[in-house]
Amino acid sequence: MEQEQSYLRAFCNYAYIIGMTALAIVPFLWVILTSLKPEAEIFDPARLWPSVLYLQHYLAVWFNADFFRYFLNSALVALASTFICLVCSVTAAYGFTRFKIRGGNKILLAVLFTQMFPAVLLVLPYYILMKRLNLNNTLAGLVIVYTSFVLPFCIWNIKNFFATLPWELEESAFVDGCNRFQAIVKAILPIAKPGIAATAILAFIRSWDEFMYANTFINTKELRTVQLGLQSFIGEYTTEWGKLMAGAVISCVPVMLFFGFIQQNLVQGLAAGSVKG
Repeated sequence: MEQEQSYLRAFCNYAYIIGMTALAIVPFLWVILTSLKPEAEIFDPARLWPSVLYLQHYLAVWFNADFFRYFLNSALVALASTFICLVCSVTAAYGFTRFKIRGGNKILLAVLFTQMFPAVLLVLPYYILMKRLNLNNTLAGLVIVYTSFVLPFCIWNIKNFFATLPWELEESAFVDGCNRFQAIVKAILPIAKPGIAATAILAFIRSWDEFMYANTFINTKELRTVQLGLQSFIGEYTTEWGKLMAGAVISCVPVMLFFGFIQQNLVQGLAAGSVKG
């Protein structure tokens, strides 16, 4: 009886996992198949698989729609904001973890409190601030905006990860003659790679996928990001579905490569970052 219950429990678990996996994969598979269909087959409900691998949508998006420029703009903004967030969050997390700061917990709660505001609520204040700083319609202004709403998450995630580290390693580095900066670089950062990697990929994704702020602050075609480039395929009366799906697939490639490169560190970092510090 107990063996039958264990088999039934295992069957239900696997069925649930397979069902959730299908829900995640099927939409992405549909996007890929649509991007490979000729225009005549996209709206044919009887045609699930493309009759031929039609790559003209990808060629048109990459070479004729300035998508390469949008790709570079997104990469520049996402990488810059991620780098700034990592530098600031690592130093802040180290300070909150290693030193007894008067009112430190209240400061951390204030940082967390900034994540409670919906993004649309901050559009107008950001726009006024960027306009006064003459940073409207610039990639630098976009980097500042992205950093401001990604940084609080980075601080909390890395701070919780730092709370799990054995600080005896840093003390051993001091005994060996290292100053504080050398101890951080040689003793702390190497064992903190999983948490930093997890934070880096999540910060990169939030910057790469952002649309609303980019649509608000960027007005010229040359400064568009990938998400704005995808919007350009949606017209008032028609939508270029083949190019839109091809652009969506291309926009996922950097994130998928980043995930694959640091997958092991990502899992370890998320598990450690979820522990209460």
